[in-house]
Amino acid sequence: MLTFIIRRLLQLIPVFLGTTFLIFAMVYGLGDPTAGRCGERPCPASYVARLTEEYHLDDPLIVQYGYYMLGLLQGDLGTTFNGQNVGEELLLRYPTTIKLALIALVFEAVIGIVVGVLAGIYRGSFLDYLVTVSSLVVISIPIFVLGGMAQLVFGIMIPDATGDRLGLPATATDGTWYQLLMPGLVLGSVSVAYIARLLRASLVENLRADYVRTAKAKGLGRGRVIGVHTMRNSLIPVITFIGTDIGALMGGAVVTERIFNVNGIGGYLFRSITTKQGAAVVGTITVLVVVYLLANLLVDVLYGYLDPRISHD
Repeated sequence: MLTFIIRRLLQLIPVFLGTTFLIFAMVYGLGDPTAGRCGERPCPASYVARLTEEYHLDDPLIVQYGYYMLGLLQGDLGTTFNGQNVGEELLLRYPTTIKLALIALVFEAVIGIVVGVLAGIYRGSFLDYLVTVSSLVVISIPIFVLGGMAQLVFGIMIPDATGDRLGLPATATDGTWYQLLMPGLVLGSVSVAYIARLLRASLVENLRADYVRTAKAKGLGRGRVIGVHTMRNSLIPVITFIGTDIGALMGGAVVTERIFNVNGIGGYLFRSITTKQGAAVVGTITVLVVVYLLANLLVDVLYGYLDPRISHD
């Protein structure tokens, strides 16, 4: 297992270099990064010269990327044109994004797996049809519509015991667990539907497999057949989906964070793009790439524990 992890980490290096270079090239290689920095009027020549020297804008693109990687190896994610350190800005916002991601992940994993198992076991029942239809409905509704509906219903319309509103904040400006509860549930709702459908389909397929019939013929109980033997194989596509979703959630949910005014990574990335802060965009996406790669590595490791037939050699 250790050899497999080391080999996978080495394989991630060219993927990381290629991905970050493409992002760097798209941000700094398409047009003048100093354009529009002074509004409608052109920037003073001294200002442009200072930015050009400081960010090596007159060097070839590959040389600029080399300077960026050299700083990255020293833990420097870059500095924006207005003097903000990208690493410090991300450290301020990542705790909020991690809280939001954890709420969404716990919600989608627990509810999605439970619902998917029930739908798979009772295939063809009313519960199965209810799960299928409701999941399609949730998947079909855009996330900004779900967010707006949640704000209206749970934040405004439903009263509590005192006759006031339910109490769930419609915004999460402070980033507390309580404020992030509603945006986290909204963010994980679509993934719940996908996980339930994935697990239901995988479970139904595995329940027809030969090893399940053999286990039943040996006299094993239904609970042991499903819980020990069938579930391990059925969870493989679910683990793959959750691993991908971890990268997406840790990168910040741009739409959800803007709807609920969450001061997280997604909102920071959106503002950086709109204000043309190239260093912030590249630095944020670089961290996102690392999260995605590590999440995929974790998924590969979990494969071996869920299904011993998958070899790491």
